[in-house]
Amino acid sequence: MRKQTALPCFTRTLLASSLLLAFAPAWAQESSTEQTTQPNEKGMVSVVVLGSRGAARTALDASAPVGLISAKDMQMAGPLELGKLMQTLDPSFNFSSTFISDGTDIIRPATLRSLGPDQLLVLVNGKRRHQQALVNVQQTIGRGSAGTDINAIPMSAIQRIEVLRDGAAAQYGSDAIAGVINIVLKQQTSETQLSGTVGGTSEGGGQLYAGSANKGWAIGDGGYVNLTVEGRHRGETNRAGLDTARVDPPRVTQRIGDSLAKDKYFWWNAALPVAEGAEFYSFGGVSHRTGDSAGFFRTAGDGRNVPSVYPNGFLPNIRTTVKDESLAVGYRRDLADQWKFDVSLNHGRSELDFHEKETINISYWYEPKPGGGIYAESPFEADTGKLKFRQTTVNADLRGPLNLGGREVSFATGFEYRRDGYAIGAGDPVSYQYGRTNNPAIVIRDQLGGIAASGTQGFPGYTPGTEVDDSRHNIALYADLEHKLTSQLLLGAAVRWEKYSDFGSTTTGKLSLRYDPSKTVGVRGTVSTGFRAPSVQQKFYSSVSTNLNAAGVLTETLTAREGSAVTKAFGIPNLKQETSKNASIGLVLRPASNFSLTADLWGINIDDRIVFSSNIAPESGACASAAACPIKAILDPLKVGQAQFFTNAIDTETRGLDIVAEHTTRWPGSTLVLSGQLDFNRTRVAGRHSDSPVLSGTQLFDDSQVTLIERGQPRQHHVLSADYTTGAWNGNVRANYYGEVQGQGFTAPFVQTWDSKWIVDATLRYNFSKAASVTVGANNLFNTFPTKWDPVKAAPFPQLGFTYCWETCPFGINGRSWYARVDVAL
Repeated sequence: MRKQTALPCFTRTLLASSLLLAFAPAWAQESSTEQTTQPNEKGMVSVVVLGSRGAARTALDASAPVGLISAKDMQMAGPLELGKLMQTLDPSFNFSSTFISDGTDIIRPATLRSLGPDQLLVLVNGKRRHQQALVNVQQTIGRGSAGTDINAIPMSAIQRIEVLRDGAAAQYGSDAIAGVINIVLKQQTSETQLSGTVGGTSEGGGQLYAGSANKGWAIGDGGYVNLTVEGRHRGETNRAGLDTARVDPPRVTQRIGDSLAKDKYFWWNAALPVAEGAEFYSFGGVSHRTGDSAGFFRTAGDGRNVPSVYPNGFLPNIRTTVKDESLAVGYRRDLADQWKFDVSLNHGRSELDFHEKETINISYWYEPKPGGGIYAESPFEADTGKLKFRQTTVNADLRGPLNLGGREVSFATGFEYRRDGYAIGAGDPVSYQYGRTNNPAIVIRDQLGGIAASGTQGFPGYTPGTEVDDSRHNIALYADLEHKLTSQLLLGAAVRWEKYSDFGSTTTGKLSLRYDPSKTVGVRGTVSTGFRAPSVQQKFYSSVSTNLNAAGVLTETLTAREGSAVTKAFGIPNLKQETSKNASIGLVLRPASNFSLTADLWGINIDDRIVFSSNIAPESGACASAAACPIKAILDPLKVGQAQFFTNAIDTETRGLDIVAEHTTRWPGSTLVLSGQLDFNRTRVAGRHSDSPVLSGTQLFDDSQVTLIERGQPRQHHVLSADYTTGAWNGNVRANYYGEVQGQGFTAPFVQTWDSKWIVDATLRYNFSKAASVTVGANNLFNTFPTKWDPVKAAPFPQLGFTYCWETCPFGINGRSWYARVDVAL
């Protein structure tokens, strides 16, 4: 049994943070949660619509905790990638850095409240956003999931971001277990906004060049067209150390850091009035992003190398292209007696293409040639396949007031139809074949005399056997009620029924309450049930990839889809939905007009959580019979070293506390906003279970995967900031505290701990006028890095050049970065 040590640390930090807030009430949130009672830069009180289908209200008046990231918050934060920006501003959001993780290097996992990427629902303008094509199959945060590619949305197109930290499946449907993020696009028509940024890192690499333009036009009475173009170049960083284990003399052999990324975006948001209170609308966008990352180094003497081609060994180069497209069109109309109607069609597509360079197919090179000798030929690059996800959603929504027994009740109801499709396209034959005929009966030996590896090195291609093009559909009906029973008490209820074409139907519900005994005190709470349907990515994905096994040896790994020969042989049933229970209770204090404090306790229980299994490897040693080695008997005929699959294998419990405060001081000509957000959370795997007669629950989901679920994301993430404006100057200092994380995916049974760290960012902006400004800033001002790997217990990774974290890196390993930006409005 593993020793549990987090609770005392949790308690000590909670006590210290509570004392900090008690004795220094000026600490408060600046960016993203309950600040919305304060006027924004245009003097208007900000409101949110997320979390309720009734009237819009300020975040402090909501029945559930809702955060808000404004346009000014985004301007005064350094990151230009949406995921990193949200992590900097909202401590409940995590965006772990990844490297040497194939496609996850370009599409990083975004999570909320330390749950999975696919347990977070993302909306754009209140409409469901499609998910990504990529399935995270490497040892990273979100392993086995396919969430939303948050970086496919350009920041320059966004007006504000709303973050609902509450279970909302009964309101918004599948995936909303951790919460909901609503991204609201710009509607401005008064100016052309231009921005240009340059930057870099103090440790080298990571050169940043970015530019954007946003332009709006007014159409008729209240109509608009708003267009955004954005481009960004992010250079690679490499923080690898010397490889002392594989090469002599030692040298850097790996690329460990951010991949080279080039991003291009075109987005729009438009509305066309057609009558009084009626309009057609449309929004969406296109993004094209390319990534350049690397796999594992192959030494000159490795059986997966050809010394005459790569005499010093080689580092496979993985090139990725992400294509993302979305289009929403709809019609909304005001009806009689304050009723409103909205019908929409929303289509989105995500595609990820893989291309391998600096590679070789060993089996091609050493394949025996008819008549004697070997071919001694192989392509050194190839297309290795593509993943595609598509989603079409139709919504019809109706809302307005009902008079029930003389009482007015806010009522909403609606219908949703959604179709999700998934496809895998095979790579070039050389990327997956064993020899030119792909005939396993032909013995092909590598330079060491072993059986030659098939396919391209680094990222073997998807095979015709893994190709798929399938889909499923579902329908949903919902009803939502809100009623102000008294001037102090607001009650809410929601129910949603959904039916899926592949696994049946489910019904979820939610109750909410808001009680304000006075203008300065409020109590809020919710209870709800939720669910998450298995994604089509999890149902249909399969592949053959090269991973490190427990001994640190590169091994071919088969990912088998449900219903395959492998899953049937192991007795793994088809996937079913996850179910959840969610509860929260919170306190809202407004003791003064310039100070607010909220505290929300919450808990989420998830049963039958869908996870990616551990690497299932054959039994070691001699086997007297097939019955003595049942795993080996299943895997050996497939000529695969280990296997993985998706399965409903665990139950989890997550508990948390969010404390948010804000204090604003105004003087003639200047304003100081001090803010603090404290996020505490803890996830526990409450049970591991297996329906397989061959595999136990602990085999199916071993301790290394439990550690990734429980300790891979920080149990504490706090954000403290000070924002000062005087005249034309605006300065901001923000400190992010990331609690310790742990992993043992590559070092089991040793658990590597990466200690908690403070990361400080600073920004200074000068406004030449309302239309022109220049901003300079530094992220990670004090050049803080994660804890280094243990040189003995984590061997051989430090000796291979792994300096800092890998499977979990909350704030990355780049060190200090700087930037300068010019903003102009015409």
